[in-house]
Amino acid sequence: MDERYENKDHYSKSVRAGKRTYFFDVKAMRDGNHYLIVTESKKSTKPNGDFTYEKHKIFLYPEDFDKFMDGLHDALNFIHANQKENTDPDHDDRFSSPHVPDFEDL
Repeated sequence: MDERYENKDHYSKSVRAGKRTYFFDVKAMRDGNHYLIVTESKKSTKPNGDFTYEKHKIFLYPEDFDKFMDGLHDALNFIHANQKENTDPDHDDRFSSPHVPDFEDL
C-alpha cells in the first residue's frame, strides 16, 4: 500500500505589488507543525513575445521564525532610518511609514 503525504495549504494569501506578486502559503509538516513558503513571482516577456514567470521561494520553518523576523525588523528599521524623502506624487506612503509589521501582519 502506497501512502502519500498530501501537503495542502492551510492558509494562502497573495499580494500584488507592481510587476510582482507575493504568495504566502502556510503548509503542515507530518508532525503537525506549520511552515511558511514565501514566493515572489514576476511576469517577464521573452524576445519572441511569449510570457514566462520567474519564481523565487523562501521556506521558513518554525525554529527560524523569530530569527527571521528579527533580521527583517532590523533591515526595515535601517531602510526607514536611511530612506530619502520621496517627492514623487505617485509614491505610496505605506513604504515611508516607520511601522514595521509583526509576523502576524505577513
